[in-house]
Amino acid sequence: MHVLVKLFTASSSLLLAFLSAVLLLAGAASASYDLQAAIDATEAGGTLVPPKGTYKGNFTITHPITFDGSNGVVLDAEGKGTVLLVKTTGATVRSTILRNSGRLHNELDSGVQIRGDFNILKDNDMQNVLFGFDIQQSNNNIVKNNKINSRDVDLPLRGDAIRLWYSTENKILNNQITDSRDVVVWYSKNNQIKGNKIRRGRYGIHFMYSQYNLVQGNDIRNNTVGIFLMYSDGIKVLDNKIIESSGSSGMGIGFKETSDVIIAGNDVLGNAVGLYLDVSPYQPDSENLISDNNISFNGIGVQFHSDWKGNRIVHNDFASNFTQIVVRGGGTAMRHLWEGNHWDSYEGFDKDLDTKGDTPFDLWSYADRLWMDIMPVSFFRGSPGLEALDFIERLAPFSEPKQLIRDKQPIMTRIAGLDPVELKTNTIHPEPEGEFEHEDETEAGPEPKVEHSPPSKALQLLLKARQDP
Repeated sequence: MHVLVKLFTASSSLLLAFLSAVLLLAGAASASYDLQAAIDATEAGGTLVPPKGTYKGNFTITHPITFDGSNGVVLDAEGKGTVLLVKTTGATVRSTILRNSGRLHNELDSGVQIRGDFNILKDNDMQNVLFGFDIQQSNNNIVKNNKINSRDVDLPLRGDAIRLWYSTENKILNNQITDSRDVVVWYSKNNQIKGNKIRRGRYGIHFMYSQYNLVQGNDIRNNTVGIFLMYSDGIKVLDNKIIESSGSSGMGIGFKETSDVIIAGNDVLGNAVGLYLDVSPYQPDSENLISDNNISFNGIGVQFHSDWKGNRIVHNDFASNFTQIVVRGGGTAMRHLWEGNHWDSYEGFDKDLDTKGDTPFDLWSYADRLWMDIMPVSFFRGSPGLEALDFIERLAPFSEPKQLIRDKQPIMTRIAGLDPVELKTNTIHPEPEGEFEHEDETEAGPEPKVEHSPPSKALQLLLKARQDP
């Protein structure tokens, strides 16, 4: 028995020594391999598949090669600078782990900086990087199927997962973005942002001075703001899920002086504010189309910063919002076109069974104007005292109520086609991570004469483009 124990101990020691030697040899092979020299030596159009290992430092690709890290290649900047600079046209970087960039915002320390055209970055995993992809004055690149995770610091100190700056015709497709700050598109036009999953950031996608971009099929959850359009005309926002944008400034989709946009087919669910509009549309003879969206379970369905005009809000579903419409500054939303929307607070009938309400949907503001017009009073929104005051105001008005909107032909059935409880259960919380009281028996008064101009030429072109295959 004593001999067997000695033999077992000796064999175990030999096995450990063998494994240690293998690991040392593997590390030595990785350390002796000059990755930057190998990149530089690869011919244009060639493919480089480095041996498995962790390569420390900052690397640069300056000619069109394919860098394939599928062997288990890790590029580690050790907390200094940008991990990889792609300074060429026509390169491909795929299946590589890039981690530990520097932390300097003024240097835009990134996982990958792109300074060229027609490059492909796909199937990469970015870990603990300040900025993810920084794309400057670069066109026709594809960023696809990547995982991007920022540094573990306070949200304002993180970098942007993807940053487009004066860049056109790029495609940002099917990326998974978590715990980064923003996806920003600044001074950039004709880009496509499709199929991405964006979680726990500040702005899901933020546009500034960027025209004619397409945002489609993205799943944007648990950010402060889902999508924000600032001074960016001609954008199409189609078929996205914008869910649970919370906090004091939380909103699903926001507009700031933005014109000729199409917002269609989106699920805007469980946000502090569903849609927020500030002086939009802005350009003369322009309009925005807001159509076929499911705007439900939000604190406020649609909030207007002021009494403005020029939006066509048609065929949307407004259900289970705490407050359907808010207009700040004491104004109304009567100068927008409201038509064919479904309102769960509509109290009319459909006697002829044509799925349209027999009477218009009129929304009035009573004592709730207090918190709409005076921001500090918003703290008491939904409180028993304010609700009681609003009830008394509706029962026996002691001041003239203000009409907020009129939908001439409200739709009786839910456009989304789902029961609200089922929709909330299956859509808002698919993964770990008060009904509005409408006035009763109130005279609507004479309908204001509001002339709605036909769609602008730019909007007609966008509508036609949406219908084209």
